[in-house]
Amino acid sequence: MEMKYPIGTFQFDDEISSSVTSVWINEIEDLPRLLRDAVEDLDNEHLDTAYRSGGWTVRQVIHHLADSHMNAYVRFKVVLTEENPVIKPYDETKWAELSDYKLPIDTSLLLLETLHKRWTNLLRSLTPADMEKTFFHPDSGEVSVGKNIGIYAWHGRHHLAHITSLCKRKGW
Repeated sequence: MEMKYPIGTFQFDDEISSSVTSVWINEIEDLPRLLRDAVEDLDNEHLDTAYRSGGWTVRQVIHHLADSHMNAYVRFKVVLTEENPVIKPYDETKWAELSDYKLPIDTSLLLLETLHKRWTNLLRSLTPADMEKTFFHPDSGEVSVGKNIGIYAWHGRHHLAHITSLCKRKGW
């Protein structure tokens, strides 16, 4: 469980306040820099090492974050402009097997840097009423915008911890 969920699963049962979402938005904003710092000294052998048995490689994790966060950004825009939309899931395991997951990680690191600038700009503009808007995800049910910000802040920390804990275990 520790290697699969090095920071635990997303848990938040308190009130989702503006101070809480502000912290989460800052975490989303910081993720691209923290990722780049975490992988700057890794070579291709390191990047093609799985963070756990049966898990993705560091390279796949980086590309997954780009895909996942692109989807998240679009989903936020959809929920802000439609009434309780149904969000289409995607098979992230199959996406990780596609050829673009073999590209150099800089393609996704650059994408994350620019995407997160736009995403955090959007998130900082949200009103309290926007935070209450919801979408329906077939796997998770109804989710509010405010909670989804927390889920994606956790998601970034979760995958960053996969990389940093692997580096620590391997002495990289």
